[in-house]
Amino acid sequence: MLRRLARLLAVFALVLPLPLSAQLEVSGRGADLRIGGRVHSQYSVSSIDAATSDFFIRRARLNVDVAVNDFLSGRVQPEFSGGSASVLDAYAQLDFSPGFRIAVGQFKRSFDIFELASSTDLSLIERDGRIEGYGVCSGVGSVCSYSRLTEALDFAGRDQGVRVEGSSGQLSYQATLTNGTGLNTSDENDRKSVAGRVTLDINENVRASGQLALHDYVDPAADNATAVAFGGDVEIGTWRDGLLVQAGLIIGDNWELDPVTSGPPSFLALQGVASYYVPVDGERVVGIEPLARISYGDPDTDTNDDNGLLITPGFMVYIMGRSKIGANFDIYSPATGDKEFSFKIQSFLYF
Repeated sequence: MLRRLARLLAVFALVLPLPLSAQLEVSGRGADLRIGGRVHSQYSVSSIDAATSDFFIRRARLNVDVAVNDFLSGRVQPEFSGGSASVLDAYAQLDFSPGFRIAVGQFKRSFDIFELASSTDLSLIERDGRIEGYGVCSGVGSVCSYSRLTEALDFAGRDQGVRVEGSSGQLSYQATLTNGTGLNTSDENDRKSVAGRVTLDINENVRASGQLALHDYVDPAADNATAVAFGGDVEIGTWRDGLLVQAGLIIGDNWELDPVTSGPPSFLALQGVASYYVPVDGERVVGIEPLARISYGDPDTDTNDDNGLLITPGFMVYIMGRSKIGANFDIYSPATGDKEFSFKIQSFLYF
């Protein structure tokens, strides 16, 4: 295993281009444009016999940040992967003041810390810790992890609508009003979903947040229904600067298991991620970062033995800035059944 890992790291080091030192900035038609992007190439293999090991492009995105003036700005972020193209972020934003900004378009819902963190910052390769070929978590499939539950139940992730945010002193807030149907999808009813979070900067290194989401969905028995999720998270430290710890807890309605008579059961999810960035004085490597995740998910708190525990040891090797190479070993232990695992290695090109 160690020899195979060394060979894979060598391959990725050879094929990873040198990162650009700065994003391209141009002007045109009354606006300033800042153009950048990311390319994430992944190799994954799992313990599931039916799953095949695979090299693939996990993400290939361009970012175009637009500034018309100090009041009007926006972003367009297309993605090219999996043999197709789609739009992830596309919005216009009005900056009335530091305490009030409003955006209209498509963006991430204002919910949990792990989803709102950019994939260019994350030390984890996959937020949900997926095991290729494994899909037994009740209602949401895959493994019962924190991010799998929040994403698959549409409390987190991108959607279309309106976002307001701002900050004053140590307090900041963010809230979204969206269709509730997700990425590039029209609404399926005349109701909307709401999500919001409030963050307190306890000091320059510690931040605590609380969040609430109301997700509308179509219930065959009642036509329209609303699922609720709430929780809190804490962050200690900052990216690429020594110790960083993020931990969160979410309780909510698993509406994918919604019975016709009694309504959706409750789910519970907890997660903690810790990493430690160590700078390196080298020409080709500027930092190394060991990391670990523990994630627990229970899709139905009224049902025994349907929960699971995900443990992820890993590390990142930084080439420059956010360009890096990393490996994760996702180990999933269901309440019943055998342990399964997935090994992933990924290059992160940031420009």
